[in-house]
Amino acid sequence: MVVIIATINAMLTYTPLMLTSLLKSDCMQYDEQHRPMVNINRADEATLTTLEGIGSSKAQAIILYREMFGGFANVDELAKVKGIGQKTVDNNRDRLSVID
Repeated sequence: MVVIIATINAMLTYTPLMLTSLLKSDCMQYDEQHRPMVNINRADEATLTTLEGIGSSKAQAIILYREMFGGFANVDELAKVKGIGQKTVDNNRDRLSVID
């Protein structure tokens, strides 16, 4: 019984620590304000809507553009999407990536 309690205690203590270290690992990229980076060549609608000035319809337009033209070569190409101007790109530039 003592072994079971000790095992459960260890799991409850160390599992959150392991998850925290995984979340902070290099597999996730963050900008200077610790906001997650958004790869516009892979992001889904929900992720795209976390960007400033991007709602559901603009997120869908980004995905449609990406599917039609095979992805974005660079971040500035995002301004070619209908409804997205250079100001929106500039406001989100620190969070945008196109790296595959």
